[in-house]
Amino acid sequence: METSLTIAEVAKRTGLTAYTLRYYERIGLIAAVPRAPGGQRRYASADMDLLDFLLRLRETGMSIQGMQAFVRLRSQGDASVGERREMLEQHLAEVQARVAALQQSMQALSLKIGHYRKVEKAKRRPPPSGKAREGKTSNDEHTEPGPRRQPALHAWPGQAPGDRR
Repeated sequence: METSLTIAEVAKRTGLTAYTLRYYERIGLIAAVPRAPGGQRRYASADMDLLDFLLRLRETGMSIQGMQAFVRLRSQGDASVGERREMLEQHLAEVQARVAALQQSMQALSLKIGHYRKVEKAKRRPPPSGKAREGKTSNDEHTEPGPRRQPALHAWPGQAPGDRR
C-alpha cells in the first residue's frame, strides 16, 4: 500500500504553504487530491513527483499560465509528448539566456570589486620617497583590460574633434 501525506507534511517537504497547495489544486496544476475518511487531503507519491517538477518550473521563472498549459498537455498522455518537449525546450532556452546574462553581470561585478580592492590596497601603501601620490583616484573608472569606449566621431558645434571639455 502506498504511503500518503497530509497537506501539512507536503507543505513541510515542498516549502509551499497549505494555502498554495489548495490554490494549485483549485487552478488545476494538480489534480483533485483524494481525501481520507475525515476529509483530509492525502497526497500520493505521484502528486509529490508532479509538485517537485512544478517547483522546478516555478524556480526557473515559468508563469502559472505556462505551468497550467504544461499540466493540460500532460493530462493528454503520450499524445502530447512532442508538444511538452517543445514547450520545455523553449523554456530551457529562455532560462539559458537568463543564466548567460547573469554570468555577464557577475563578471562585471567581479571586475568592479577587483578595481575597488586595488584602490583600497593602493590607499594603504605609503607613497614612494615620501612624495604625494599622483594619478588615478577611485572615481569608478574601469581600470581592468577589456572593451573600451571609442571617442565620439563628431564634435558639438564650436568644438574641435577630440576636445572633451
